[in-house]
Amino acid sequence: MANERLRAAVRAAGLTIEEVAAKVRVDEKTAGRWITMERKPHRQTRRRVAELLGTSEVQLWPSLAEDPHTTPNQDVELVHLFPSRSAVPFELWNELIHGVQERMEVLVFSGQFLVEQHNILPVIRRKAEEGTVFRFAVGDETSAAVIQRAVEEGTTGGLEGRIQMMRRYLSKVAELDSVEIRTHGTILYNSIYRFDDQMLVNGHAFGSLAGENPVLHLRQVDDGPMWEHYLRSFERVWQEATPETV
Repeated sequence: MANERLRAAVRAAGLTIEEVAAKVRVDEKTAGRWITMERKPHRQTRRRVAELLGTSEVQLWPSLAEDPHTTPNQDVELVHLFPSRSAVPFELWNELIHGVQERMEVLVFSGQFLVEQHNILPVIRRKAEEGTVFRFAVGDETSAAVIQRAVEEGTTGGLEGRIQMMRRYLSKVAELDSVEIRTHGTILYNSIYRFDDQMLVNGHAFGSLAGENPVLHLRQVDDGPMWEHYLRSFERVWQEATPETV
């Protein structure tokens, strides 16, 4: 398995693994194995890498949490904070989408960009055949919450249309056994995108578009409070949502 934590941190720092190798004075092939083969650098090199990337050793290599020579980071589940959804690298979205193996869960009003920018429908078809579970909770365009949100963000009619388009897109995969689609009319405080043990949480601010708001990149860790907090939120909406008919 690849070290996706390290890969994401390198990208978030605006670097390549080759540039990291040069800055911490190791061979490029050696640094590449830190990601592709989950190799761990020597202790001093780990510290230099963590300092360079503005994070902690434990965040990059979670198994170090029990190492007495490593100071645990209480915020290990937070991989990165992006200033807006637009700032989340395109490649990160693609890696998360294509890397999902067990479960992908999405809570949005529209989420149309997943189809039109990341071509997710073929991925759903292929992975659903392999047993991956997909759950999409999208907005009910006739609900009061959606209509109010459209007015607040200045897209009256536009948000409703995007939701209709997303529902139409998802109808093309709705018949697959491991795909379930529901609609909801709850206030969307956060859009949530879960990919196995990783999650992107797009918060929302009054009067702003989703793409303008910050995004938390979380990882599931033992007793991680943020992960459980947002997962419970997803489940509450899911239980109230209405299943789409195929």
